[in-house]
Amino acid sequence: MATTTPVGTLYRGGDGMWTWVLHRITGVSVFFFLFVHVLDTALVRVSPEAYDLVIATYKTPIVALLEVGLVGAVLYHALNGIRVILVDFWSQGPRYQRAMTWVIAGIWLVVMIPGTYRMLTHTVEALFGSTP
Repeated sequence: MATTTPVGTLYRGGDGMWTWVLHRITGVSVFFFLFVHVLDTALVRVSPEAYDLVIATYKTPIVALLEVGLVGAVLYHALNGIRVILVDFWSQGPRYQRAMTWVIAGIWLVVMIPGTYRMLTHTVEALFGSTP
């Protein structure tokens, strides 16, 4: 006899699950950045030479990509936070939460595409000596 799972008992995800997961990931990522930022800034009091060395490592293309990721994480976390507030405190919020998710995705793309270009232009100039 084959066992079957009753229909409707398994959560299969969807927009809500992915916004929840991304909100948690971006929140932890921003927290980790702030923790590292406080530590490396505090390093200037301990050893200015060590601080200069750490800051020099931040001027690499890999860190430039991480900065783009940080901006994307902060932007998504902020926009999704506004959506969560609207869902929680606006009487029509639950009805429009899926539409708000797509609006947030659109705003995120509209801001991130030119923002990424602008942030990485300096890195490309440093690497190749000219702008794309």
